[in-house]
Amino acid sequence: MRAVALLSGGLDSTVAMWEASQQHEIVLALTFDYGQRAAKREYEAAQALCRRLDCEGRLVKLQWLGELGNSALTDLSLELPEPEIELLDKAALSEGTAQAVWVPNRNGIFVNVAAGFAEALDCRLIVAGFNAEEAGSFPDNSEQFLAAANQALSFSTQLPVRIISPTIKLTKREIVELGERLGAPLELIWSCYEGDEEHCMRCESCLRLRRALQEAGSWEQWLKKRRSAGMGDLA
Repeated sequence: MRAVALLSGGLDSTVAMWEASQQHEIVLALTFDYGQRAAKREYEAAQALCRRLDCEGRLVKLQWLGELGNSALTDLSLELPEPEIELLDKAALSEGTAQAVWVPNRNGIFVNVAAGFAEALDCRLIVAGFNAEEAGSFPDNSEQFLAAANQALSFSTQLPVRIISPTIKLTKREIVELGERLGAPLELIWSCYEGDEEHCMRCESCLRLRRALQEAGSWEQWLKKRRSAGMGDLA
């Protein structure tokens, strides 16, 4: 079946797209620029991934979304939270960091934009990289959100179009392990909230990636592959 993928260039969306590509044709991968700090690095990663998968990648600019404000992802005057890696599973911490980086209705908007592209391209699927680990603090990563969005799309698209998320029941560690089994080029991903030369390894997104790689026994190998791919050196 033909599909449009939501591809931020990060771990979850990359592995979700790779898994979906085993059974479906990824016609287009959409990456969004909404004024976030890492927009350029995310798009570069997404393009590199699309070249590996031999599918078209497209940048969609939603500058107005970032202008809504109050998110440390889009407002450089606000500090990004830098939690301790040992505290990532603490509910109070997760809620606080989620609030700091929340962009109003971001995933809802992304899904609906993708649905428009999907219908125009005769694609019946949207592939999204939701995950179980962050669903508690980001409700738009949850199975409930997926079900509700699909119900809405059943009314707003004629094909109809529906969303699938191969990673939605998985933790970050399990997503890393799935990506490795699939041979996904995880060394090309960009999972940092910042947009510098290399991952900051201080923001929550970086810490979740690092923990997942370490738990999967893949941290050192990932660093080595990134260096070999000319992606920078965190050591």
